[in-house]
Amino acid sequence: MSTLEIKDLQVQVNTEDGPIEILKGVTLTINSGETHAIMGPNGSGKSTLAYSIAGHPRYEVTGGTVTLDGEDVLTMSVDERARAGLFLAMQYPVEVPGVSVSNFLRTAKTAIDGEAPKLRTWVKDVNGALEKMNLDTTFSQRSVNEGFSGGEKKRHEIAQLDLLDPKVAILDETDSGLDIDALKVVSDGVNRFRERDNKGVLLITHYTRILRYIQPDHVHVFVAGKVAESGGPELAEELEANGYDRFLKAVTAG
Repeated sequence: MSTLEIKDLQVQVNTEDGPIEILKGVTLTINSGETHAIMGPNGSGKSTLAYSIAGHPRYEVTGGTVTLDGEDVLTMSVDERARAGLFLAMQYPVEVPGVSVSNFLRTAKTAIDGEAPKLRTWVKDVNGALEKMNLDTTFSQRSVNEGFSGGEKKRHEIAQLDLLDPKVAILDETDSGLDIDALKVVSDGVNRFRERDNKGVLLITHYTRILRYIQPDHVHVFVAGKVAESGGPELAEELEANGYDRFLKAVTAG
């Protein structure tokens, strides 16, 4: 069993006009075997939460704790967090010209496992992961995300998830920009990961459509840098029907 525990997390970013507080005390616990969906309007801090957990240097943690199986995540470097079992699928995956997908993935796998995978087995594993995501095996020889469509980038991210096999997957708006076919393929990939033993998923999204394919155990409404309400899948259905209006009014009233 693994547990990602976030307690009273406070995060700011520094701007030309001074620091701006974005996360204002977020508390969440993601246990293995659970899928948590975070939903909220633009600017509510959802992506900030994802990048803060992963260790993006732009986001300064000013209070609170993040632990994975009792280990202090916030004292770890970005690569140490990955080795500890955290994975971030980014909303906008970056291009890495000159580095092939195959080399990139093998380097990442070697860093996480502490030893290089056997080459013959690895080629088979990479090709298998790509094929499951409806990507041609020739993608393994292309530069990372260079010239990939938006859907191909997202499917490549889930192929990484398959191969790197973390404890907890943080998926930051993985559904954005996907057509219905790509959404189904990506969702199937996430569901295959969820079916493995002792895996946790933190799924960040604007829309309920991906939750038709990836069934969450817990849904959290994020507004103004805080969890405004938590519930089960029925909370996502309410958001689909009524939007965020009552949560935004509550913040304004407060």
